[in-house]
Amino acid sequence: MRSYREVLATPAVRNVLLLGALVRIPFFAGTILLALHVVQTLHGSYAQAGALTTAVTLCIAISGPWRGRLLDRFGLRRTIAPSILVGAACWCIAPFVGYGPLLVLAAVAGLFDIPIFTVVRQAVIAATTEDNRQPALALESVSVDAAFMVGPVIGVAATALGSTRLVLFAVQMCLVLAGILMWLLNPPLRSAASDRVAERAVPRRQWFGPEFIALCVGACAAISVLAASELTLVAAVRTVGAQRWLGLLMAVWGLGSVLGGLIYGALHRSISTYLLLAALGAVTVPLAFANGPVLLGVTGLIAGLFCAPTIAASVSRLSHIVPEGGRGEAIGWHGATMTLGNGIGSSLAGIAIDAGGYPLGFGMSAAVGIGFGLGLAVLVGIVTRRHAGRADSARGHTMASPV
Repeated sequence: MRSYREVLATPAVRNVLLLGALVRIPFFAGTILLALHVVQTLHGSYAQAGALTTAVTLCIAISGPWRGRLLDRFGLRRTIAPSILVGAACWCIAPFVGYGPLLVLAAVAGLFDIPIFTVVRQAVIAATTEDNRQPALALESVSVDAAFMVGPVIGVAATALGSTRLVLFAVQMCLVLAGILMWLLNPPLRSAASDRVAERAVPRRQWFGPEFIALCVGACAAISVLAASELTLVAAVRTVGAQRWLGLLMAVWGLGSVLGGLIYGALHRSISTYLLLAALGAVTVPLAFANGPVLLGVTGLIAGLFCAPTIAASVSRLSHIVPEGGRGEAIGWHGATMTLGNGIGSSLAGIAIDAGGYPLGFGMSAAVGIGFGLGLAVLVGIVTRRHAGRADSARGHTMASPV
């Protein structure tokens, strides 16, 4: 655990990780609150609730690369200031209007969403060296898992204490306040060395190549596996008649991810994100054969071990292949593909569950992880060897040329 002590001993990293953990709790609470607000307070259908959350999610995904590019060009404060103002204006009104205006206001707020994930990951990368970046990104990934588990629980519990209008307003104002705090702290998004040379935003063509695309596809596949597994776990619990254990089983699955992330971060060598993705798919297979809450818990704990490491390894590799002047936009694209993966995974799981029950749902999740993990590993290996061959050939021609 020495690597974690060294990371947390650095004030810049510690502060960014703490800020990211606090900001993400209301972020994840807001998603479930929107659905509850539509169904409980506006007396809408679940289809309307789903349409609203889908619209907001798509708007946030669309804004990711755009906001990331602005971070690269103009820095944190000039990028998030409009987000703070637009978010405050929209969410002061949205909880207190009908479904139609709520849909429009929430979508606009999504387009101007504060790029929390991009800022935190970019700041963590900037504050670390290659020696301590892996444990720092592992902690960042673990904090996402923790917020994902805690946020929805807090949001649902808060609705039992008061109107969803007030709770939704309070949660969104927490996000606005978090944006203000982020603006005040203004964590560096580039390393000190980069600041000294005043690096500008780099052209997209310098980093948007086959390996970056493969990373984004892999991240999309990883989140698809997780989203599909989450929905399938709900179906499995209902099928075996263990609904009262759903919350505990979700927590155990999340605990597995936290443990896996901490173990990965403590390693002294990196592991290919594509091999981790394939492993994530492989450890999902036993879930298809679990026929009770105990087996679901045990297999879920094991399956969770590869969740956080897969994402952390993907972000770590991104930091190696993308120059600092392009990381904001790159992380934005990376996050957008993960958002897309969430929707794809849930849709595929629904189809599989309807066709063959929860075993087929878990089987489909496993197939996505194994197939994309191994396939991308092979493709990236081929592309890397070709580039290496071209580089060697170019050096040979240069050495053979007369001076």
